Amino acid sequence: MKHSDATTTNDSKPRYEILDGLRGVAAVIVVMFHLFETYSKGVPYQLLNHGYLAVDFFFVLSGFVVGYAYDARWGKGMAFSDFCKRRVIRLQPLLVLGTIVGALLFFMGADHPSFSSIIDTPWWIVVLLAIWGGTVLPIPPSWDVRGWAEFNPLNGATWSLLWEYVANLFYGLILRRLKLRTLVVLAFIAACLTVMLCLDYDPLGILEVRNYAACTVIGGWSLTPDQLLIGFSRLAYPFLIGLVISRVAQMRITISRHGFLWCSLILAAVLAAPRVGGVDVRHYWMNGLYEIAAILLIFPLLIMMGRGSTVKGERYEGLCKFLGDISYPLYVTHYPIIYMQMSWVATHSDAPTSTHIFMSCCYFVIAIALAYASMKLYDLPVRAWLSKRFLSA
Repeated sequence: MKHSDATTTNDSKPRYEILDGLRGVAAVIVVMFHLFETYSKGVPYQLLNHGYLAVDFFFVLSGFVVGYAYDARWGKGMAFSDFCKRRVIRLQPLLVLGTIVGALLFFMGADHPSFSSIIDTPWWIVVLLAIWGGTVLPIPPSWDVRGWAEFNPLNGATWSLLWEYVANLFYGLILRRLKLRTLVVLAFIAACLTVMLCLDYDPLGILEVRNYAACTVIGGWSLTPDQLLIGFSRLAYPFLIGLVISRVAQMRITISRHGFLWCSLILAAVLAAPRVGGVDVRHYWMNGLYEIAAILLIFPLLIMMGRGSTVKGERYEGLCKFLGDISYPLYVTHYPIIYMQMSWVATHSDAPTSTHIFMSCCYFVIAIALAYASMKLYDLPVRAWLSKRFLSA
């Protein structure tokens, strides 16, 4: 999920409310995607089939926001250390909270057959994992207590935050110094990586092990060669093209009426679209082409539409603000609740369909409520204190 500042730097620059709202729309779809995933027979059968592409949209938005928020500050004397402090203050508090939530709920997911090792995990190991996971550093496979080889077995969704930090470090050290032409060339090279990933063109044989997600960008959450390649490929083009868009004022598309509505519908349609080509392995390449179009073209266009259009009316402004405010806390705290849902489904598979629907709705409401409470009671006051303590201005 996008894990960044609001789309503004100071009062002299406009705030892009639509982009705030779209970040929230994508986060809500991610939660729904994971709730449906529990009932899926596999990647090709998943409802909201392309919900995982929300992460790629977040990375495009991240590149735009970071460039928009910080490019001008370097010329005004902002040091690299100050940039790092600002990014850590923005990202780290909720990362820590999300890991703590995962630790507190860890044993509540022990009934799922895929998590058989949970019940035998000592409590002190969970505490150590919470401390380690709260640093954003990936946990070694030998410490995996869930069996999914995630960067953080207490809260799998935090994997994208590691890549977010990687992108921010590259920006602060290198990308901010590059001319626009160089960024465009790098974005083109990164686009080639996206195409190779989506079409499973794998000359080095690194991706051979991912038959479960052929011709998709699914992955990026483990310390294995294939997962690291997937994660880097998912990050590179989206972040770079977002940065390019932030630097070219003309890269905007104006929608005169209902800009947020149209952008939201397009984003939701892209993420909810069924598997292109169906479940026949011979047609998987069709889905790869769909993801190429979404990542290389549609997501950047959505950023340009959100940038060029305005929200009219207090109702839409309030909705965009609410969605933007809960987007990051929702993304970073929801996955431990999904572990609980998976465990409940595993032990109540014979429950009526209506009960499963009711329980899924309850988990969804709990995720939204937890996100809102995390934002209001924890994230905002903690960031305010850290900013006052560690930032000069």
